[in-house]
Parts: sequence; structure tokens; C-alpha cells
Amino acid sequence: MLPQIESLLVIQDRDHQIQTLQNELEKIPRDAANIKNRLSEAQADYDLAKEHIQQNELAVKKIDLDRKTRKDTIEKLTVQQFETKKNDEYTALGAEIIRYQDMVDALETQELEYMEKSDDLTTALSTAEKKLTSIKEGMADEVKALTEKKNNHSARIAELSQERSILVKDIDEATLVMYDRVFKKKGNAAVCPLHENQCGGCHMKVISDTVSRTIQEKELSQCENCGCFLYSV
Repeated sequence: MLPQIESLLVIQDRDHQIQTLQNELEKIPRDAANIKNRLSEAQADYDLAKEHIQQNELAVKKIDLDRKTRKDTIEKLTVQQFETKKNDEYTALGAEIIRYQDMVDALETQELEYMEKSDDLTTALSTAEKKLTSIKEGMADEVKALTEKKNNHSARIAELSQERSILVKDIDEATLVMYDRVFKKKGNAAVCPLHENQCGGCHMKVISDTVSRTIQEKELSQCENCGCFLYSV
């Protein structure tokens, strides 16, 4: 294998590692945002569950107040009924008492329904609170892990970049420029094996002259389709 090909393969290995680490670094802000979103959603669920309980409690208090008001009215009507001496007025007051008692019965039914609903709302609040607490407790560890990952990846990229800067000194400028151009274009490789008469990068057939030059290993050869530097396997 040509020394330049060997050097380019080593450089390509470093570029692959750098590329992988950089891709991981690009994900970190999104991962951090996802953590914050989970916390925001959990907080919103908790606040909503708490609001539902408060609304339910207010509804029960209002019903209780309305029920007491109507019971007071019933007591007053009952007193008036016993004090009246007119039959038609007595009957009318009795009808009003029944109407108000029906209101009281309906309000008591509603109150029971709200009180039963309270149990479900309390359970929902407890569930939301546990989820929120769990996310808050795990958030610190997740953020810490992301910070460590960012620092470690950044440090490793710096090391690999330093190694690369030393390795490229063995490559002539024109070859390095071509390598960088092809690697950037393909996004993953610029030095590929030749499989019989097929480029290992684009998987297209290359001309016989390219095959011959690659096998003889006397000079650098490139795929005329994608530009990859080729080596014989």
C-alpha cells in the first residue's frame, strides 16, 4: 500500500471520530431542551391538576352556600305557613316549600357528585406531583451527564484535531485539498478500497486504467465517478 494512502487512511479515521463526536455535540442542546420541556410539561400537568381541585372545592362551597340559603328560605316559608290563616296562602306557601326542597335535594346530589369527583382529582394531583418530583430529581443528574459529555467530547475533538494536524504534514497540499473536498462532499469517506473493478465508495465501476494504477500501487489513483482515493485489497 502506498505510504500516502496509509497516511490518508489514518487521517480519515481521525476525521470519522471527529465527525461522530461533533454530531454527538450537536445533539446535546436538543437533549437539554428535551429535559426542560419534560419539566415544563410535568409542571403544567401538576398546576392544572391543582387548579382542578381548587375549582372543585369552590364549586362544593358554592353549592353548600346555595343549599343553606334555600334551607333558610324553607324555614322562613314554614314559619309563614304556620302563621297564615288563609287556605290559599297556606297552599301556595306549601308549594313554594316543596319547590325549594327540590332545589335543596338537587344541590345535595350535585354536592355528592363533586365530592366523589374530588377523590379522582386528588389521585390525579398525587400522580402529577410524583412525576414532577421524579423529573426534578433526575434532571440534575441528566444535566450533569450532558455537561460531562460535552466537556469530554470537546476535549477529545481537540486531541484528535491535534493528531490530525501532525498527520497531514506527511501529505502534499494538493492531495490534502482533494481529500478534504471529497470527504466533505461524501460526508463519510474519501479513501476507499477497490473491489475488483468497483469503487468501494460509490460502488460504480471504474475504468481499466484506474484499476491497473490502483493495483500497481505506484501512484495515487482516484475513482473518476466520485473522486475517492482508491487502494487495492
